[in-house]
Amino acid sequence: MPVTPARRRWKTLALVTSAALVGVTFPALTASPAAATTTAYDSTYYAAALGKSGTQLKTALHGIIDDQTKLSYTAVWEALKVTDQDPANAGNVKLIYSGISRSKTLNGGSAGNWNREHVWAQSHGDFGTTAGPGTDLHHLRPEDVQVNSIRGNKDFDTGGSSFTNSGGSLTDANSFEPRDAVKGDVARMILYMAVRYEGDDSWPDLEPNDTVTNSSVPFHGRLSVLKQWNVQDPPDAFEERRNQLIYDRYQHNRNPFIDHPEWVESIW
Repeated sequence: MPVTPARRRWKTLALVTSAALVGVTFPALTASPAAATTTAYDSTYYAAALGKSGTQLKTALHGIIDDQTKLSYTAVWEALKVTDQDPANAGNVKLIYSGISRSKTLNGGSAGNWNREHVWAQSHGDFGTTAGPGTDLHHLRPEDVQVNSIRGNKDFDTGGSSFTNSGGSLTDANSFEPRDAVKGDVARMILYMAVRYEGDDSWPDLEPNDTVTNSSVPFHGRLSVLKQWNVQDPPDAFEERRNQLIYDRYQHNRNPFIDHPEWVESIW
């Protein structure tokens, strides 16, 4: 007998499983990540994690989400056209930092194209683009080629200046601040990576820290700011739909911090 969640999760699941996903405009959600959430997966997928906190919760979640199907870097192109489809225009993807809606066909490496942004920068662990952290859809998002270059491998923090096609994002010499609408998305993607990749499967042990000078070490900052962003920008319908699509159609694992944002504070 499936569990009937007490909150908004069945609404999201219904949207995802519907054949009418294309072109649907999803409503904004306003639930606070500070409050405990209930999902349709608590009695099954997350059963081993419930009731735990701190290191025990992190370990339990790692054991759950490290069971995934790995994509090739080429396959990521087509997957992003599905996971990041603009709800208002089925022919476009929504770019994460700039917020621009751009044609799915304009993927590539030239000016005016969108490419595959690694939110957890590749150099923060030197994992490249081979199957594994370099192709994990839970932290790969479409972005304008030039904006992607401006972000580079900078850690996340507040402050900086605007730039062409910024969409409200800011940057300075050593950090990048995404636009308000995706601050929580970025936080939950970084923290997903820190739980998924623990150094036990030939990849580096990825961890968040509170600096903006990480460069080529397997750390990403700034943890204190990411925690604030998780609260400031709780999961919305776009982010939840994306999580469900990755689970159902591609990797068959979930980002637990989208389902349970309160687990961020419990672990860190």
